[in-house]
Amino acid sequence: MDGEGKLKNWILVAHPWALPASVSPALVALSYVFYLNKTGAIGEVNRANGIVALLGVVLFHLAGNLIGEYHDFVSGVDVKEKTGPRRLIVEGLFKPGTVLYYGYTMLFAGIGVGVWLFLKSGWPLLIIGGIGIISSTLYYKFKYAGLGDLLIFVCYGLSIAMGMVYVMTGQLIWKTLLVVVPTGLLVVAILHANNTRDMLQDKAAGIRTRAMILGLEGSQVAYQTLLLVSYLVIAFAVMGKLLSPLAFLVLFSFPLAIRNIKSIKRATMNDLGIICFLDGQTAKLVLIFSLLLAVANFIAPYI
Repeated sequence: MDGEGKLKNWILVAHPWALPASVSPALVALSYVFYLNKTGAIGEVNRANGIVALLGVVLFHLAGNLIGEYHDFVSGVDVKEKTGPRRLIVEGLFKPGTVLYYGYTMLFAGIGVGVWLFLKSGWPLLIIGGIGIISSTLYYKFKYAGLGDLLIFVCYGLSIAMGMVYVMTGQLIWKTLLVVVPTGLLVVAILHANNTRDMLQDKAAGIRTRAMILGLEGSQVAYQTLLLVSYLVIAFAVMGKLLSPLAFLVLFSFPLAIRNIKSIKRATMNDLGIICFLDGQTAKLVLIFSLLLAVANFIAPYI
């Protein structure tokens, strides 16, 4: 029986540990709408749409995880020797077809949520939803061609936040994009840590990720840059009065960022296993950073 009949395995195969990558930009967007509303920058807000949109974001993300898991297996990218989180198809706990079916079930559920929100909002959501569908179903093609980082930044770093803001306000509030860029860069860092760790196995599978193109040294610099620039963008947003100075609360997450940077710098081509869980640690950083930024946005109007 697929998953040995255990609910735990059905949850694990969807890689729930990666959910901070989608929930974090949604949370930042939701908190920013609150901040704009309470400071008088925008009018009425539909909070119910925001909650429904968050559900849609999670469904699309889980769909992408599952569909990607299937394609990584059939393409030979996932093998028993690969480090990192468990891969339950490789372990024989799931048939590949079951995981693919599971993924498309999540996708159509997400599309259903999107259609409901579209009927309550407008045509821009079709474009934003289209980006989500592409990311969920075709991410593996972008990843194998070294374009996965770009797609993830556009989808998770920009479109999720813009979609959340649009369904809640009925407006495309463009300054939201700058506010969510730091979270988007950190989300890309999750992927980059994953691909740096897997460089040797990915090369053997015949795919070409951005980490492979940059090489280990270039990937280490890229990872460090993604993390540090995220904090710099917050400073620019505060100076531009897009965010309250309370946004500097994100600096409480900086020690974790430094620890992660030190971790990737210790990696060598002979010992990439030393960063086997760096993607998970980066996901933790994304969540903490975003929670701190959200708290700042929720508190700032009252100070």
